[in-house]
Amino acid sequence: MENEEKDICEIEISKGDDIKRIISQHPCYSKEAQHKFGRIHLAVAPKCNIQCNYCDRKFDCVNESRPGVTSEVLTPQDALEKTRQVLKEYPFIKVVGIAGPGDPLANDETFETLELIKKEFPDITLCLSTNGLALIEKLPDLVRVGVTTLTVTLNAIDPEIEAQLIGHISYNGKIYRGIEAAEIMVKNQLEGIRLAVEAGLVLKINTVLVPGINDTHIIEVAKKINELGVFIMNVMPLICQAKFAHMEPPTPEERKAIQKQCEPYVQQMRHCRQCRADAYGLIGTDMSQMSEERRKVVKFDMDKKTHSDEKA
Repeated sequence: MENEEKDICEIEISKGDDIKRIISQHPCYSKEAQHKFGRIHLAVAPKCNIQCNYCDRKFDCVNESRPGVTSEVLTPQDALEKTRQVLKEYPFIKVVGIAGPGDPLANDETFETLELIKKEFPDITLCLSTNGLALIEKLPDLVRVGVTTLTVTLNAIDPEIEAQLIGHISYNGKIYRGIEAAEIMVKNQLEGIRLAVEAGLVLKINTVLVPGINDTHIIEVAKKINELGVFIMNVMPLICQAKFAHMEPPTPEERKAIQKQCEPYVQQMRHCRQCRADAYGLIGTDMSQMSEERRKVVKFDMDKKTHSDEKA
C-alpha cells in the first residue's frame, strides 16, 4: 500500500526458484502476496506442550478472531476434505497451514494431516506454526512431509525474561516451571531455528510484544535471528487475556517503534491480523466467519482480479 513503510533491511536470501515462488505466493511472507493469494489453517492440533501466560485456547468458538481459537477441531480426514472443498472453490488459496489451536508439534495428527494434503495436492505450500519446544526432535518429520515455510514464536532469548512469559512447559514427560523451563525453552527454540534454516525451510519469527517484560529486549531477538538466517519477523501486540488479562496492550505507536528498531536486522511483517486457528481466505478477510453470501462476493472479486492480472 502507498503509505506502508518500506523495510530498511534487504537481506539477501539465497534460495532456489521454487522457494522464491513459494515466498512470492505466501501472504505472510510477502507484502505483495497478501492481496493476491490466500491460506487455509487446519485446526487439527488441540494439545499444547507449554502454557504461555497470555494464551487462552478456545474450541467451538465463533465469537473471537485471534490465535488459539477455532470453531471445531478437525480429524486429519476431515481436514483433507475441507481442503478439497476450499481449494476447489477458492483457487487463489496457495498455502495450507497448521497453527493450532495448540502446538502442532505436540500432536501426531499434524503429520498425518500434512501427509494426506501433500499426497493429494503436491504443489500446495505446506506451512506450520510452533512454539519451537519440540522443533529439534520433530524437524526431520517436517522435512519428510514437505513443510517449506515455518513460523516459530520466540518472545525472548534471555531465560530471565522468558520465565515471566510462560507458566510451565511439558518436556520429555516432565513438567518444568520458572527459570528451568525458560532455559530449556530458549535453548530448544534457538537450536531448532538454526537447524530448520540449515535444512532449507523459510523461517518467520513471531514475537509477542508484552510491555514491561520484553519490550526493550525484542531488538536483541532481532539481532539473534539475523545471525540464524531468519527470513522475516512479526512483532505481534499482546492480547490481554489469561494471566495477563489485567495488563495493557502496547499502542500501535509502541509496536511501530520496535519494528523500526528491528528492521535493520530482519525485515518486518506489518500486515499480520493474528488469525484464528481455522481461518481461510486472504489475510484480514477470514472467510471462515463469513456468511455464504459474503463468501460468494469475495470469490467473485478474486476471480475478477485473477482474470485482470492474467490479461495484464
